[in-house]
Amino acid sequence: MFVISHFLTALAKVIDLVLTFYMWIIIIRAIISWVNPDPFNPIVRFLYQITEPVLYRVRRFLPPLGGIDLSPLIVILLIIFLQQFLVPSLYDLAVRLR
Repeated sequence: MFVISHFLTALAKVIDLVLTFYMWIIIIRAIISWVNPDPFNPIVRFLYQITEPVLYRVRRFLPPLGGIDLSPLIVILLIIFLQQFLVPSLYDLAVRLR
């Protein structure tokens, strides 16, 4: 069982790192959108390509608020929820399997 325990611990760490990295990408994209960047810039295109699928799904459920896009805020809150619920749950499960 110790192998599964170590696997779950490693999985929790990777999920936490990926969620943190994605949260920073969402924050950077939101800040960049305020300055109206060149849409042909490769960095801007990368940021939009990696974040738009998630943000679009959230925008479908939000009512229009007169030009204010709250989808990055909702996604960041979801990421924080997953970091506070999923990651510790995996850690606890790994400890119980030892």
